[in-house]
Amino acid sequence: MIALRNTVVPLLAVVAVVTVGCAAPTPAPGEPAPAGDGTELTLADGYEPDDLNPLLGYGAEGASKFYDGLYARDGERNLQPALAAAEATPSPDQRTWTVPLRRGVTFHDGSTLGPEDVVATYRAVLAPDRAATIRSTVPMLTAVEPVGTDAVRFELAYPYGSFPARLTSGILPSEVLEGGGPVSELPVNTRAVGTGPYSLGEWRRGDTMIMKANERYWGGAPAVKRVTVVFATDDNTRAQRVAAGEFDGTVLPPALAKAVAEQSGMELREHASADYRTISLPFADPVAADPAIRAALNRAVNRQGMVDALLAGQGQPAFHPIPGVLPDQVEPAAEFTYDPAEAARILDEAGWVPGPDGVRARDGRTASFTLMYPATDTIRRDLAQAFASDARAAGIDVRLEGLGWEAIEPRMGRDALVLGGGDPFDPGFKSWQLLHSSNAADGFNNPGSYANPQVDAALDAALRAPDEASRTEQIRAFQRAYVADPGMVFLVFVGHSYVAQDRWDGYVPVVEPHTHGVTWGPWWNLEDWTPKP
Repeated sequence: MIALRNTVVPLLAVVAVVTVGCAAPTPAPGEPAPAGDGTELTLADGYEPDDLNPLLGYGAEGASKFYDGLYARDGERNLQPALAAAEATPSPDQRTWTVPLRRGVTFHDGSTLGPEDVVATYRAVLAPDRAATIRSTVPMLTAVEPVGTDAVRFELAYPYGSFPARLTSGILPSEVLEGGGPVSELPVNTRAVGTGPYSLGEWRRGDTMIMKANERYWGGAPAVKRVTVVFATDDNTRAQRVAAGEFDGTVLPPALAKAVAEQSGMELREHASADYRTISLPFADPVAADPAIRAALNRAVNRQGMVDALLAGQGQPAFHPIPGVLPDQVEPAAEFTYDPAEAARILDEAGWVPGPDGVRARDGRTASFTLMYPATDTIRRDLAQAFASDARAAGIDVRLEGLGWEAIEPRMGRDALVLGGGDPFDPGFKSWQLLHSSNAADGFNNPGSYANPQVDAALDAALRAPDEASRTEQIRAFQRAYVADPGMVFLVFVGHSYVAQDRWDGYVPVVEPHTHGVTWGPWWNLEDWTPKP
């Protein structure tokens, strides 16, 4: 792996200059100055959402401030009723689930939540012409019907014992969904209308988003009344501005977060996660698709070295999508040992012969492929460079391209990508999305079109398992089948790092999914916070 001993030095230098280089933000014309009583909060995020539509995946894990799902997760990852009034009731064969609805809930537009809203939302998910991207999150769902005035019933194509865990996406008012057409054209893409603890005050694209407390929220009006989110994609810029006192908190790469916390005196809050980074290998590329290349790369990469040097120790090596934060579901035997000599032996045996420059070739084809990464993502950039260095030592030439997502997405089927994802709530289902052959080339689901019958069989069995013990057994079987024929090179699970002002009570650490930033982080339960006396 490339040497990175000096990585932290420029970060510290960047932070050191902020104490004299920045000042607190000035309110926009006509806006009041921020209150100093803890009822207002200003955060910086490195990511700006493309839209605010839950049918396109916004807030899918249930942490959106604008929407509620039927269920949500608490700080221990346990499923709790949200818009549902209680636990769902399954039929004996687990193919029908009835969900009672909470009474007295209103949307931000003043309309009252009822079965018609839940039915309209999930029928839009099911309708092919509406093109809801979250359709892939409920592949077992076939129909939804109202039950009287205070419940809904879901019909499934096959038994699914964890179905309520798939019901965390936000519910929309039925009126919003009238008229048909693609959900990508709905007004809620930019003007959220949900039942959540905050409503959208204003969204200045590329600049800021203002959230206002929902005083009629069914869970109680939030004590933090106004939240301003400033979008700043550059990590060093966010570090400078938060250390200068412009923000009450932000997300940063691990090493930079530690440097800022030491310099500014802010709280460093580090969260474990199921957020993997993997090298998606396209099976349309004859080099990346070769079993020997894939097997060798999985042994040539120094995963622990990446965690130590690039993540400041805030992370774990990854070998598959099942995270170490869920030890009961991890198969201990499903690992790859860092073994450059074994990688070389595999390639030698497969006929990949080193050339004068050290790059291997076979039958006139050079062991070379392109690896893309999002140019503004410093962690993915650093991982791409480290991976390419380790691959080069094994005789495989990896050409790096830092691009925007608009350039990356059309090429995911033919070029490798540093891909991110992960779910601590239902990682078996996430593995099905990522590696089952039925999801080949479905956007970010299995972009490389990996196919393995043993992997498919184990994942299918996990989805249809009658109980949690059987489900865990099949998830472990999946891991064993996958490492015998890897379709990707999983690198690390990235721990999430934040710096924050310690002026509120209510912070609860949580294990996070891939989605983080200020949607999750210390502020995942912001609606429960109160200013410290």
